[in-house]
Formats: sequence, structure tokens, C-alpha cells
Amino acid sequence: MSALDRLRAVPAQIGLYRTTQRAVAAAFMVLCRAQIRGKENFPAEGPVIVASNHRALIDSIILSAIFPRRVSFIAKASPLNTPGIRGWAMRQVYELLGIIPVDRSSRRDAAAAMDPAIELLEAGGVFGVFPEGTRSRDGRLYRGRTGVAHAALSTGAPILPVALEGTQDVQPLGTTWPRPRRFTVSLGELIEVPRAEGRQTGRQRRELTDRVMEAIGQLSGQERAETFNTSTTLEGDARRG
Repeated sequence: MSALDRLRAVPAQIGLYRTTQRAVAAAFMVLCRAQIRGKENFPAEGPVIVASNHRALIDSIILSAIFPRRVSFIAKASPLNTPGIRGWAMRQVYELLGIIPVDRSSRRDAAAAMDPAIELLEAGGVFGVFPEGTRSRDGRLYRGRTGVAHAALSTGAPILPVALEGTQDVQPLGTTWPRPRRFTVSLGELIEVPRAEGRQTGRQRRELTDRVMEAIGQLSGQERAETFNTSTTLEGDARRG
């Protein structure tokens, strides 16, 4: 099944998705004493790109649980190939959440992954992305890759900057299962983006991406790194800018 077919299949599972979403959200609120700030900034309808910093593997599940609308993310494809029950479970999670799997070793696959994301936005959906490409292992906020800007400029979808704080304690590096630790999700003000007229330029993508990362940094208070997080070749570099 292609990534786009996977996204189209999700609506048939809406009942299961909503039930799971509510249960997971309740668990986070009770066990982790989660705090959500700026909920009024999340649009009730229309396309939107959720752009967040990335502190832990569980981040996409947390964001999918707390938002009232389904958020589809790009994520690495390697967990799908894990043998045994864990691999089966990951395949079910990807299917349920409408996650677009990407081969991080292939920039060509990363570029192709943006196409169903753009179609999702054009249909009025919500696309989630971690512009750093992978989670930060040292707590710093790394330079953003330009896939977020490519998607926004291609569709005119606004970008919602989001900051996660404390999720690195919920699921520390090297751990499999989450822990009951407090975390905060802060939603910033929407960044309105006009659809690009004609061909996008690398400068357009870079300037918009830097603006998004600045907004995320202001929300998270993280130390900024002036380099890319080089442990991945994920989506943004596929549309270099």
C-alpha cells in the first residue's frame, strides 16, 4: 500500500482512532500531568502544518493524542521491519495514525513522501512534521530542514509552531516504554503562508523555515544549534534550499 493509499484508508478507522485518541490523551493528562498551552491557536478546520521540535520517539503519538483533529506525520520506516510482536504493533500504529513511512537513507524516497503530505493539505487535512529531521540527543534545537516550507508554499497552508518540553523524560533515549513524567506542549500563533506563485526558490524555503524554527525556539527556550542534526537525511533535504 502506498503512502497516499494509507492516508486515504484512515477515515474508515475513524471510530477506533477517536477511541484510542481519547484513551491515550486521558492517560497522558493523568499519569504525566500534561499541560497544554495555547490550545486556542489550533484551527478548527482547514489545512494546517504542525511544526514541532523533537525530543523523544513518543512525540508524534503525544501530538496525535492531544489535538482534536487527526495529525498525519512523516516517520522513519525502519520500525516497520522490526521482527516479532513489536514490528506488528508498529505497523498497526502507523496504519491507524496515517503515518507516512520514509526511508531515511534515501533522499529520493524522502522527496516522494512530501507528495501525499501536500495532497493531504490540499484536502484540508493536518500534516505534522519535525523540521529538525530527528530527535535532539543533546537538548539543543537544530537548524530546520526545508520540507516544512516546501509543503506550506506549495499549498498555502498556515504553519502552527509547537514546542514540546519534558517528553525526553517521558521516553529517554534507549528506552522502549514511556514513563509517567510531566511534560508541556506549547502552541504558538499561526504563521500565515501565501501559496508560492510559480517555482519556489531555495531562498524562500530557507527564510520561511528559519522563521518557523525561530518561533519554535521562542516557545521551547532551547539552546539553538547552528547546524543540522546530521543523524538523518529526512524530508527537508530532499527539497534542498
